[in-house]
Amino acid sequence: MLARFLQPNRRDFSSLDEREILSLAVGSEEEDGAIYAELAVRLADRYPATARVFEGMAAEEDGHRRRLLDLYVEKFGPRLVPIRREHVRGYIARKPIWLTQAMSLEQVRQLAWEMEEGAASFYAEAARQATDAGVRKLLGDLAVDERKHAHLADRLETESLGPEERSAEKSEEHRQFVLTYVQPGLAGLMDGSVSTLAPVFAAAFATGDTWSTFLVGLAAAVGAGISMGFTEAAADDGKLTGRGSPITRGVVTGLMTTLGGLGHALPYLIPHFWTATGAAAVVVVIELWAIAFIQNRYMQTPFWRAALQVVLGGALVFAAGILIGSA
Repeated sequence: MLARFLQPNRRDFSSLDEREILSLAVGSEEEDGAIYAELAVRLADRYPATARVFEGMAAEEDGHRRRLLDLYVEKFGPRLVPIRREHVRGYIARKPIWLTQAMSLEQVRQLAWEMEEGAASFYAEAARQATDAGVRKLLGDLAVDERKHAHLADRLETESLGPEERSAEKSEEHRQFVLTYVQPGLAGLMDGSVSTLAPVFAAAFATGDTWSTFLVGLAAAVGAGISMGFTEAAADDGKLTGRGSPITRGVVTGLMTTLGGLGHALPYLIPHFWTATGAAAVVVVIELWAIAFIQNRYMQTPFWRAALQVVLGGALVFAAGILIGSA
């Protein structure tokens, strides 16, 4: 009962008449055209060639809208029925445009293909339902067009994206991935893995109690994660540096910091002290080598230099924790 109360009343598509179907189609084409136009605007700075692809698709949707409006005015007059996609049960949905901020280029292009495929299915079903010959013809023609337009992105992409443009966009996408995810995640992993070594092993050798050590490690990891996450999110809004959403970077940094700290705290769930400490030491080695690998893979840092820096720093912090805990 509560779900029925909270959801708006929806009609079955089969209950719509031709006037409502055409009005719905006009609104859908306007919305799809606006989505493509907005995608073009958002991609223009970093991916100009792909932006031209979506400008072309927005123009195609506007052409559909004009054909539908012309027929509607001819058949039913100038006033459209106030009906939208959310009023029709099972009608093709559209993702909020803000979700595309976290999408890769390939995901955005896949979104365009899904939009065209959904529109093609709608027009095919609407054509079967229509009884007026003129309306049926237009809807059938648009169904065929949309089937072709499902591959329009590929065609426009071929026309707009030459080898140089593809290479440039691929490089830009990789750079954006590194700036938004790899760098914040690496900073968090380094901070969580290295900075929490001292309190964890100090607590271990000071108390000799594995449960207390685990609680100290858990508190250090979570506290460091929250601190690093807020610091990263507040440090740069990404508008000038192009590093992406501050919320995304903050979440990535916070999670990786917590993960790095928890890695060598979790072994202290093992009741036996020396077994837990040995397992924690092995985890530390794995964490430090993982950091060195990421630096080498994404930051072009020579592997042995990265390993030396990380292992040396980690070893110093590790030793400091043991010395303090044993004092």
